[in-house]
Amino acid sequence: MTSLAPIPPADPPLRPREAEILEAVRHVFAEKGFDGASMQELARAAGMSVGNFYRYFPSKAAMVEELIRHDLRDVEAHFAQILAAPEPLAALRLALSVRVRAYAEECTDAPLRAEITAAALRKPELAEVVGRVEAEITTYLVRGFAGVTGLPFDQAWARFSAHARLIVLLVKGSTTRLRIGETDGEALTALILRQIDSLIDEVAAARPERTPR
Repeated sequence: MTSLAPIPPADPPLRPREAEILEAVRHVFAEKGFDGASMQELARAAGMSVGNFYRYFPSKAAMVEELIRHDLRDVEAHFAQILAAPEPLAALRLALSVRVRAYAEECTDAPLRAEITAAALRKPELAEVVGRVEAEITTYLVRGFAGVTGLPFDQAWARFSAHARLIVLLVKGSTTRLRIGETDGEALTALILRQIDSLIDEVAAARPERTPR
């Protein structure tokens, strides 16, 4: 199973010019959509010719992959802090709560995230990118669950990969939820967090009991 493969090394940071290009095209994708944004428009937003643009990113899918991986770098850094905490599951609860609440209040990338999700349903090459990144995040979670429960990774995967996938879906959904009157109030945020807490509680129940000193 590819899901059991070791986590790949962290991606190297973007070069300054690549970061500038991605920041420029992010807005074009959010406004025009994956299909609606032409390479000419994307190159123009980045302030370069189409020919030069292709030297940095050969396709729109490659640009979207790098946009997603930019977010993944933040995830990697957060997971490193969580796993190093004295109580990793408590740190994970707090980190997820902060993220979901921040998305509930304001997610400036919501149009872009929604567009990427929609485009992935139509474009196999984009679906592969999104699926691969989500699988990596799922693997991070399961490795953390293995660490706190003392289970070998393959056993933790068998027991908790579905828990990890659902956590990813709940957090992802909170980034694109519609804000329509009372349907987006505190009650919805609290319900999402209760579902996440319930999943983490099931993982915590598999921890060996500590023997008193």
